[in-house]
Amino acid sequence: MNKEFIILLSQRSNNHFSSFPDKKLLYDFVENIFNFLFIPQKGENNTIDGLDVVLNQLRNTFSAILFDVLHEKERVIKEEIVFFDELQSIYETLLGDANVIINFDPAAESIEEVLVAYPGFFATAIYRLAHQLYTQGIPIVPRLLAEYAHSKTGVDIHPGAKIGKPFFIDHGTGIVIGETTVIGNNVKIYQGVTLGALNVAKEYARQKRHPTIEDNVIIYSGATILGGETIVGNNSVIGGNVWLTNSVEPYSIVYHKSEIIVKGKNPLLEPLNFII
Repeated sequence: MNKEFIILLSQRSNNHFSSFPDKKLLYDFVENIFNFLFIPQKGENNTIDGLDVVLNQLRNTFSAILFDVLHEKERVIKEEIVFFDELQSIYETLLGDANVIINFDPAAESIEEVLVAYPGFFATAIYRLAHQLYTQGIPIVPRLLAEYAHSKTGVDIHPGAKIGKPFFIDHGTGIVIGETTVIGNNVKIYQGVTLGALNVAKEYARQKRHPTIEDNVIIYSGATILGGETIVGNNSVIGGNVWLTNSVEPYSIVYHKSEIIVKGKNPLLEPLNFII
């Protein structure tokens, strides 16, 4: 490895990557804040004073993460205050998300099971935290949080998407929700659903590229809904494996009609032809 290459790497590190947060610190932070919100602390940490200590530790860690990307102490203080002021509202919203799983999924036996064992809930929780940071204009960090949830759950939700409450993801794996997607209240989405763009050309970056899903819609597994002008009207049901690029009226049922032919594995007998 020659000296010129080492110099090039040094310049790259100083100029292009100066706003990278410590990824391990960030991922530990998001796990810790999830546990702080939903997993009962043990021993002294579960007292009011203990929880206050843990919360202050989270705030200090978060400030360090923000400083890596903002480099301005005054703004770090401001954004940290805004985020933690919103944390109670995010928590209450997520409790609603968890409760709708309990009420809708016959396999869910307790709220504890949902909190610790449902990847869809974890993905939703990380999305709501990342979305708050996205609305605050924090660079890089929201996307890293989204990709962390993606890597753990298979659910890819861009932090810029707007999702109402409550929101229910069942199973989760393979779900993609694009940046300009708008999802209303009480929407349920199953595995393998894509809410994507019809055109991924760079010149459309500032336009609405992803669909709008209105209130009380159910989207079953494998459905693909594309386009910024595509609106799924309220109280509609989108069936499995549907490919949809046009809007549908409220209270619609959209389904994919397929033909299944079942043949035995044994060859068919030759017909008997009688000549008299």
